[in-house]
Amino acid sequence: MCWSATADLTAGAVITAVGIACLARTRRPRDLPLAALPALLGAHQLTEAAVWHSGGGCGPATTAWAAIALPLLPVWVPLAVLLAAAPALRPRLRWPAAVGLATGAYLSYCLATRPACAEVRGHTLGYGVNVPWMPLVLAGYLFATVGALLISGDRRLRLLGLLMAAGALVCTALWRLEFASTWCAFAAAASTLILAWTGRREDSPRVREAFGRSASGL
Repeated sequence: MCWSATADLTAGAVITAVGIACLARTRRPRDLPLAALPALLGAHQLTEAAVWHSGGGCGPATTAWAAIALPLLPVWVPLAVLLAAAPALRPRLRWPAAVGLATGAYLSYCLATRPACAEVRGHTLGYGVNVPWMPLVLAGYLFATVGALLISGDRRLRLLGLLMAAGALVCTALWRLEFASTWCAFAAAASTLILAWTGRREDSPRVREAFGRSASGL
């Protein structure tokens, strides 16, 4: 992924299909935002394919890509984890949700007042948005997205958080100028773990108990 428009298009289509499968397997309404994450990130990769086709620049495709990557994800991920979590775990998950809301609001202001531009750099895309206090904003962004998964209390979501944290370190070390593009692609691929998470939710004791009652009444 991120190597070309074709790679982004193919990966985006596959991950979006996984996201649709996650939604189809979800039974509890409060699990839907988290189950929808692969579909959102798959659509994000499809948007990046449009950025490739436009040759980068500061057009609508770049703005749409940046709107998902910057303000939307740090709000969506921790709130989705908070909604899906057991009641006993929600107090600690309010912290990444609050940080995500603040980070998203600040990044929304930056996008509204400054253009987002993309540049083709070999086999990757580099995105440029003038964000003051970037190290602090990045820390808040990663705490909201990765941190919420790590403290979610769910084994599969913690694994997803660990993979995303590792991906952030690798992308920072190898592709510092293209961090946003490469990390979001890695996050999209890693989010397919949510398919296993929705399967576990579907087979939870409560669902099995309800199924047993229905079967006994036949």
